[in-house]
Amino acid sequence: MTDTAAIARLIEPAVKELGFELVRVAMIGGKSDPTLQVMAERPDTRQLHIDDCADLSRKLSDILDEADPIEEAYRLEVSSPGIDRPLTRRADYADWAGHEARIRFEQPVDGAKQVSGIIEGIDGDTIRVATTMGERTVDFANIASAKLVLTDKLINATAPLSTDGAEEIFETEED
Repeated sequence: MTDTAAIARLIEPAVKELGFELVRVAMIGGKSDPTLQVMAERPDTRQLHIDDCADLSRKLSDILDEADPIEEAYRLEVSSPGIDRPLTRRADYADWAGHEARIRFEQPVDGAKQVSGIIEGIDGDTIRVATTMGERTVDFANIASAKLVLTDKLINATAPLSTDGAEEIFETEED
């Protein structure tokens, strides 16, 4: 089993050195396609450009090759967390207050395995979520996974910094 927390501690200084914040480190793809997924973002924009991903990938490849923290062969995937991003840090619940999220629990709470609703914020280790059934509180330590739900409000809040070139269509000549 790969210790992704140890890998996060190993690579986080390099991520910060490039001016980014580490969002998540996870092993995905199972045994058939093991992939070390590293999500990062610029703290000021919460986005990552393709050149940022390439720079970070090169830097992390060198560190991971030297430390060799993963026994089996794997692929490295460096990306932005995307619009319907995972919520992995306590600060995410403050930063994304007012947006809808789906939170899965490690252990059921009142028989429920998950909760969906509008994030109201976080107090210490307790996340407050407004649901159709009223406010629910979630202990941060009991979160198995959480992510934002794609809504119009979220799309508007995460509009790209620049759309230059989005309207351009590149055509190639056919022989």
